[in-house]
Amino acid sequence: MKQSFVNTVIVALWSALIVTGLFMVIPIPGSPVPIVLQNMLAVMAGLVLGPLNGSMSVLLFLVAGALGLPVFSGARGGLAVLAGPTGGYLFGYVGGALLAGLIAGKPKADKVCPFWKCAVAALLGMLFVYIPGLLRLSLMFQGNWTKTLAAGFLPYIAGDLAKAVLMTLIAPALRKFYVHFQQYGSHT
Repeated sequence: MKQSFVNTVIVALWSALIVTGLFMVIPIPGSPVPIVLQNMLAVMAGLVLGPLNGSMSVLLFLVAGALGLPVFSGARGGLAVLAGPTGGYLFGYVGGALLAGLIAGKPKADKVCPFWKCAVAALLGMLFVYIPGLLRLSLMFQGNWTKTLAAGFLPYIAGDLAKAVLMTLIAPALRKFYVHFQQYGSHT
């Protein structure tokens, strides 16, 4: 019972951490999709918390936004944001967290995520976000993939690769802390 409560608290806290990323928004001229920190925090949820808890924290974030809380970039919320040009990316956060978590594996006290595995998990998790994001954005551009890639992929890929490197460097320490916190919570 205590373990379940601890996990619920951690999922909620990580969801709140994703929300804090709304303050770092850089608009890109000619694109409806800004540069954000939330995609990194969402994918890192899976990398640090594992596939289930990581994707649950992202789902909680999306539910809060769908209910109208201003948790999305630019302090926006509501179903219109999820149906808008950035909606595909937001839904991609769940898959990115899940994929990163599946690759990195469930955090355990006796098992460290090797650097290369964390790197692959971070990179593929970040890239996964683009799949639903670009599919949704292509509808806005009437299927014109040249415009879709120019507005929704090319301006962001270098920054997202840098975010994947950053995740790779800090995720192992956060995974250790998460496991320690889980163990501490189950023994109190």
